[in-house]
Amino acid sequence: MIAQPALGAGLILYEINAPTTGTASAGWSALATDASTAFTNPAGMTRLDRSQLLAGGQPLIVDSQFDREAGTTGVGGDGGNAGGVLPSIGGFYAHELGEKWRLGVGLTSYFGLGLDYDKDWVGRYYAQEGNFITLIAAPSAAYRVNDWLSVGGSVGAVYGRFKSKSAINNFRDSLPDGQLEYKDGAVGVVGSVGLLVEPFENARFGLTYYSPVDLCFEDRPSLTGVGNGLQLLLDASGVAGQKVKLDFTLPQWIMVSGVWEPIEDLAIMANANWQDWSQFGYVDVNIDTVLDRTIDANYKDTFHLAIGAQYRLAKPWLLMAGFAYDSSPVNTSNRSVALPLDRQLRYALGAQYDWNENLTLGLAYEFLYAGSGNIRQSRPNAGTLVGDYSPNHIQFVNVNLVWRF
Repeated sequence: MIAQPALGAGLILYEINAPTTGTASAGWSALATDASTAFTNPAGMTRLDRSQLLAGGQPLIVDSQFDREAGTTGVGGDGGNAGGVLPSIGGFYAHELGEKWRLGVGLTSYFGLGLDYDKDWVGRYYAQEGNFITLIAAPSAAYRVNDWLSVGGSVGAVYGRFKSKSAINNFRDSLPDGQLEYKDGAVGVVGSVGLLVEPFENARFGLTYYSPVDLCFEDRPSLTGVGNGLQLLLDASGVAGQKVKLDFTLPQWIMVSGVWEPIEDLAIMANANWQDWSQFGYVDVNIDTVLDRTIDANYKDTFHLAIGAQYRLAKPWLLMAGFAYDSSPVNTSNRSVALPLDRQLRYALGAQYDWNENLTLGLAYEFLYAGSGNIRQSRPNAGTLVGDYSPNHIQFVNVNLVWRF
């Protein structure tokens, strides 16, 4: 499976190559209509009357461009489009095991970022390239306690890959820029628990909790083209040639969802979500952080709200739409060009077509506005950088297939 990176605004992604892309994630923990519930809420697998396989793929079309403003002291361009077109695929399986038990597995990613600026851009001493991608393999199980309550959970492995490049300012030696590169891989563990409550025939509620994930990266930064003056400073500080250890905690989060079917062919769904971003400390790996190693990221917890609907137009066709909002985990003074997180607005449409009783084909489109990402950074060896991002959005085009057997 190809791990899924996000750009510009966010690290936690709800677009996991499943039909929920068409509702902007609304109904995440309560829909439970296909095998992706093995990840979104394992307890929902008890609603599936047969074993299912779901496979999905989606290109991410990213347009994220920095516009500098007055106050910027560096020399260089605006960085071009730090995005591009990125592939992503995922898969889910749910297996019927008697009347009350279900087993499942999900192969996907819900966390990642990727940025790639022009080499000579004005913010190159902060970041030239940054990639933080993950791949998750999570087996799950569910049990129907009674007619109205199901429980489930999963324990999975998370592989994370971190890479960072930034330019080195050699102005004291009147030399061209050098470069610093840092990269490593790490493995962590993620767990989830889910509840599905069905108090009425036409309404259900779901809750899913995802645990924090600890990833420890350790690498000896590669320094090339370093001038004599800076080399003496590195030698005097005692950090030259040493390994730099970075510990990241992927946030714990909890999702609460509801689905209500007021009439036979219509379903209305909603989410509320809390994410523990105050536990996440992202560090820009550049020459300043290598020298002092003291960074306070000052992230804050975020919330998410979503609303959506599904409508059965005719027997083979199911149409869907949704909208979602996520607050920003960081303010302008603490935002970094290596990770310019901001609020997110999602607008989504989708459709599914029942080819026959065993096969359903789906198509979904989502537009994610990633906010303006206002930046105001200042460091001794990097200068002052002031600006924002415009345009700054991601388009998801999802194709999915559900096979029942």
